[in-house]
Amino acid sequence: MRSVLPPGIARRLWQVMAGGGILATVVYTVFPSSVLSNVAFAGLAVTVVAACFIGPRRWAAEPPSAWRSMAAAALLFMIGVLIRPTVTDMAMPWPLLADAASFSGYLLLGVFVLILLHRRGSLDRHAALDGLTVCLSAGVASTLLLALPAAAIADRDPVLSLIQGTYPLFDIMLALLTVNLTFTAKHWPVSLIGLLTMMIGIFVGDLAYAIEGVSGKIYGSPLLNVPFMLAYTALGVAALHPSVADMGRAAKPPVQAWSWPRMSLLLPALAVPYALLLTPVSRSATGRNLIAVAGCLSVALLLIRAVSAVRAQVAAQLRSEHQATHDPLTGLPNRQSMTSQIARLVTVADPEGHDRVWVYMLDLDGFKWVNDSWGHDTGDQLVIEVGRRLRSTVPGSIPVSRVGGDEFLLGFIGEKGGALRLVDDIRGCFARPFTVRDHDVVISASIGISHAEGDPDNATVTAEALMRDADTAMYRAKGEGPGRSTIFDTSMHAQVRERIELEVALRQALADEQLHVAYQPIVRLESGIPVGAEALVRWLHPERGAIPPMTFIPIAEDAGLITAIGTWVRKEALRQLGVWRSEGTVGDDFYLSINVSPRQLSDPELPLIVSGEMMRYGVPPHCVALEMTESVMVDGSSVTSRVLFELRELGVKLLIDDFGTGFSALGYLRRFPVTGVKIDRSFVTGLGVNHEDDEIVRAVVAMSHALGLSVIAEGVETPLQREALYAVGVVNGQGWLWGAAVPAPEFAQRWRDVVLRGPEIPAIVSNPSGRHRRPD
Repeated sequence: MRSVLPPGIARRLWQVMAGGGILATVVYTVFPSSVLSNVAFAGLAVTVVAACFIGPRRWAAEPPSAWRSMAAAALLFMIGVLIRPTVTDMAMPWPLLADAASFSGYLLLGVFVLILLHRRGSLDRHAALDGLTVCLSAGVASTLLLALPAAAIADRDPVLSLIQGTYPLFDIMLALLTVNLTFTAKHWPVSLIGLLTMMIGIFVGDLAYAIEGVSGKIYGSPLLNVPFMLAYTALGVAALHPSVADMGRAAKPPVQAWSWPRMSLLLPALAVPYALLLTPVSRSATGRNLIAVAGCLSVALLLIRAVSAVRAQVAAQLRSEHQATHDPLTGLPNRQSMTSQIARLVTVADPEGHDRVWVYMLDLDGFKWVNDSWGHDTGDQLVIEVGRRLRSTVPGSIPVSRVGGDEFLLGFIGEKGGALRLVDDIRGCFARPFTVRDHDVVISASIGISHAEGDPDNATVTAEALMRDADTAMYRAKGEGPGRSTIFDTSMHAQVRERIELEVALRQALADEQLHVAYQPIVRLESGIPVGAEALVRWLHPERGAIPPMTFIPIAEDAGLITAIGTWVRKEALRQLGVWRSEGTVGDDFYLSINVSPRQLSDPELPLIVSGEMMRYGVPPHCVALEMTESVMVDGSSVTSRVLFELRELGVKLLIDDFGTGFSALGYLRRFPVTGVKIDRSFVTGLGVNHEDDEIVRAVVAMSHALGLSVIAEGVETPLQREALYAVGVVNGQGWLWGAAVPAPEFAQRWRDVVLRGPEIPAIVSNPSGRHRRPD
């Protein structure tokens, strides 16, 4: 749960914290050894403890456990500072109470930094070696100058002397973690600067106490706590600033083994052991031995650091070369690398032998549907699984690469029989479903095949031609249906040029308004009276004439134009329906059915857009039906599901088009708010001829009626089909029996004729026995 403070006030809390902390520090400094100073210190500490809960929760900083550890550490530090003046002069073991609280605070502070490092993935090897070098130098200096002199005080309890000499070592360990944190940060936000300032304040305060400890005192002036108050203030700022959310996020900079910030710490650290030789501490054997050990370890760390930097540079170079020639998603060779490998095959193939170079271009059928339905993450995972299965299926001598979003390329040397057997092996990769994110995805691949003789003198040119021709053959295979394979022939070049020209022309058609909407009636089977119409897009090219939808719709889907076309058709259809209603051409119950693509249904703004369009053209929701394919029902996307429910809440009808050709699962119909199904024309055509089609239609109607869904039969062409459909309970139909789709003016005229003279197709009359018959 986040803070209920308004965002503006919450963003300024860190400034209030900074001002309040400085004010408390001033009060503590001006009135030392007083009740007011204790109140100022305790008030600041308690405020900071609260800030460690409020700030990270308000800005959703992760992980919360780190800041809970920090809050507990701050509370323990406060207890240690406040009780130290009281327990210092008591008999043992009472003085140890303050140290126990402080020691526990240090441990929790270390836990806090470790959790952040783990969360950020920042336990960098170079940073760790740099931190060890700095800590080694600081540690030997602290030991010789502070810890050993403090431990050597004769008239003090040995335990207290040991504790006083240990505090600087705690600071050294925290410095190691802090150096790792800063060296692996790409940016230094306010919260990170606040934490560094806190560490510096703690170090300065501990150093002051350590100097007092060398003189034989455990506690001196209250002013020794001023650095701790500044550390508290910095911690509060770090916890309350919005950038606290960045502390737990990975933000590692590019590897810079010998950057100036690193060298500015490393060079002084390397010089410290040798500088200590010039101080009095080097006169004792213990001092000289510690300095010698520290110097040797510093040199050893420096050598390890240098070797590590060289190895990292080599690894980065190899990684860069691999990335330049391999696909980052699957790890397979990319197009550039595959071109070289195919050129090698062309070079080694015998120009006069039976063995030829064969190139296979694979494109996954329905991959766009997977992306639109389940999202690009699922699509990426499917591509990875396909690449893994291909690589494990074909022999290792056959190169496999990913050359596009859902395209794979293979190369082979051999005779035709071996080349065709490889096609069977490739198809076998798709015989079993792919398990992707707990979903079983059944998918096939269209395969284009090209071949050529060996040609060592023109290897690169031949390789490029083979890849281009395989791509051309793949598009031919895709046009023949999913899972097909085609061997390239020269006539395909003309077809590819034709497709490219059509795509260019289709883009121009959108701009020049060459598209128009035609309307096909949806009629009541019993009476033959239209109850609605389906809006269908038509393209009349100025030179080529009418281009069938089955030709340009797939091109629109591949070219990414389907959303623009679908939006235009929907607007034009709603506008026309609004005109017909205002003119009285159609009645209040007349509805218009409009197709929507899966891509349109993945737009979370679609319900709002449709609602605005209906309001603009004066069309009530019950007069609008949106048709979608069955693939939408298998959508794993929560966005599409939410869009469907919101559209239904508007009051529009939701129909499943071409029902029976895809998944047709009862569970999907129950899960989504569909209102009706349209039986595919392939089943209607076989009525009375194919017993299986009769049973399928009967089952669909029974299932739909059980779920309260309407049923529309598509592709009705004969009176016999009409009567058969009516006999099994189908209420509405659509097809050439009542006419093809026509432009709006012609449709309006036909509607008027129906109203004035009645339907052209006679009504179905039921006899007393319950069976129907046609009137004489």
